[in-house]
Amino acid sequence: MQHLLDERGKTRYWLVKHMESNYETVNRLYDNRLVALQLETIEKLCFLLDCTPSDLFVIDYCSDNVLGCFGLVLV
Repeated sequence: MQHLLDERGKTRYWLVKHMESNYETVNRLYDNRLVALQLETIEKLCFLLDCTPSDLFVIDYCSDNVLGCFGLVLV
């Protein structure tokens, strides 16, 4: 997500203010430490950063290639 902010000349502080969130939540986003992410949050991020969900996330498949074994990683 940092590359999207950099491209737009924005900071984490700007994101916190415009997301109407707190700094800890935004830091959890940056550090991929969120257990769950609401669709509303993804929508806000996409709107504010003028991007799509595919600009925000990549699929991280498990190394043993088990069907259904994957996670989304914020980029």
